[in-house]
Amino acid sequence: MRRQAGFTIVEVMIIVTIIGVLAALTLPSIRANTVRTKMAEALLAFTPCRAAVTEVYEGGGDAPADGIWGCEIAQDASQYVDSVKVDDFGKITIVLHGFVDPRIDTKDLTMQALDNTGSIPSGNGAPVRRWRCGSIADGTDATLMPYLPGTCRGG
Repeated sequence: MRRQAGFTIVEVMIIVTIIGVLAALTLPSIRANTVRTKMAEALLAFTPCRAAVTEVYEGGGDAPADGIWGCEIAQDASQYVDSVKVDDFGKITIVLHGFVDPRIDTKDLTMQALDNTGSIPSGNGAPVRRWRCGSIADGTDATLMPYLPGTCRGG
């Protein structure tokens, strides 16, 4: 009598098929989570300009006449941010890069200062009460929405 040793080819094929199906189901979520992690790091690029805009408005001043807030970066701001720009009303725009994903690279992500009425501050001591991050109305590219953290989805 011979004893069977090991697995049959059918058993091995079943195991390989199960592993393939599990991999196909989990890889997209792993990729999306990787992009979300990179996006969270890119959001740190807003910090210096948020402080600059808030300080000017809270201090009773108006937006700089020359449009230079002192926190702008023309290129290569960080690993995932190419540039940081601020407009005359304090809207911060970062241009993303380095994600190795054409859906995200070269897209704009914005953050807009809002006063206590939910309007864009006009200067003259208008307080900055909150920031609206990731709003399509401010110029954020719609393709970024699935990758933004919950705190930065148009609110």
